[in-house]
Amino acid sequence: MPLLDPLLDPTLWQDGPTLTGGAAPVLEPATGRTLATLDLAAPADVAQAAVRAGAAQREWARATHLERAAVLRRAGDLFSVHADELREWLVRESGSVPGKADFELHVAAQECYEAAALASRPTGQVLPSEEPRLSFTRRVPAGVVGVVAPFNVPLVLAVRSVAPALALGNAVLLKPDRRTAVCGGLALGAVLAAAGLPRDLLQVLPGGAGTGAAIVADPLVRVVSFTGSTASGRSVAELAGRHLTRAHLELGGNSALVVLRDADVEAAVAQASWGSFFHQGQVCMTAGRHLVHASLYDEYVERLAARAEALAVGDPYREQVHLGPLIDRGQLERVHALVEASTSQGAKLVAGGTHRELFYRPTVLAGVGDDTPAYTEEVFGPVAPVRSFATEEEAVALAAAGPYGLALGIVTRDAARGLDLAGRIPTGTVHINDQTVNDEAVAPFGGVGDSGTGARFGGEANLDAFTELRWTTVRATPGGHPF
Repeated sequence: MPLLDPLLDPTLWQDGPTLTGGAAPVLEPATGRTLATLDLAAPADVAQAAVRAGAAQREWARATHLERAAVLRRAGDLFSVHADELREWLVRESGSVPGKADFELHVAAQECYEAAALASRPTGQVLPSEEPRLSFTRRVPAGVVGVVAPFNVPLVLAVRSVAPALALGNAVLLKPDRRTAVCGGLALGAVLAAAGLPRDLLQVLPGGAGTGAAIVADPLVRVVSFTGSTASGRSVAELAGRHLTRAHLELGGNSALVVLRDADVEAAVAQASWGSFFHQGQVCMTAGRHLVHASLYDEYVERLAARAEALAVGDPYREQVHLGPLIDRGQLERVHALVEASTSQGAKLVAGGTHRELFYRPTVLAGVGDDTPAYTEEVFGPVAPVRSFATEEEAVALAAAGPYGLALGIVTRDAARGLDLAGRIPTGTVHINDQTVNDEAVAPFGGVGDSGTGARFGGEANLDAFTELRWTTVRATPGGHPF
């Protein structure tokens, strides 16, 4: 049975009144066509959703770990069963090429399987005590978890928090980006409902910034998992702090790809092209700064530009292409403005820099410096600024410069040398002889500095993210005290 029938009608799998934020079209970026119409959540809808989720959570927390794990395993299987229709939504709604959509479906399934395994992890430790008592810790669910997910990798960046939170006994309020509310929200709700998740445990609330703020501020929400821009993350952190709500933030990046003197240029360029142009550069881990040894610089720029020129850009649903559209007009204007500002300040446009509608050509900028906008800022578009360095010390200083610290790639024939270099550069993830865009469900993920609050997603990090550690003691009989 297809998921599409209930997909746009969440009342079939979550209780409560109709959302009151008004109707909104689901648009296809490649064509501007309306794919569907959905109801948005207004800030006022959040309180009722939290109450329903909280009531459902109390029963869910008492379910056995086997019951919770079974739901997550079935959900993982359903991503394969319904891959064709879910892939179509990812391609058409988010502008993904089919290969990227398949990657999302694979990771989404793995996130569910890994979450199912979390349910049976040890829940605490027995502690020594000076007193005649049993002393131990126990992990308990946080309660209601708020998840705010972005548009760029919508399914993965929602499920990586939703699945482990549910597996560990929580309920979830999920606010997907309104531009990808189906593939990043309603589709996940439909999959989990079909897998047997009890009603109301997952409340999908597509809406704007006000809806997200209401989730963060709601007194029943004790943990917030936010993925988005650094500017928005600061606002979330400030609001969460006022309400003493624990916030896990995975934010922007401007990641460096360092190509050392001994690197194979063609191999490095193959990594660089994927790292900068995958999904139109709309990935937080995108290689935003190419740091290349001066002896390789000219050849590197020439080869990267040739690769950029050879990539096909177009409608990923109707054509076989390497890059699809940017998500909307606002993102296109931002990307192009950064490219134009960079060339006006002396950067050389070696490839790209043009667009047709929302389709932006993969772009290579040479001769960038400390003040080049496309080099210093997170572009979130298919732009590769390239800069040379003379010594490893200079490479370390350049890679470590700036406020972000999300991902790092180093290309070298000497892996030990690459690891030594990486140890001197603050960043959340490191990939030797690989580009910066990597993700696996078993691995902790997150950044430092302006890239967020560290590795708060993935693997065992989810245990700390979505549970509270409770100390408990037990005496055989009541103990005596001085008074």
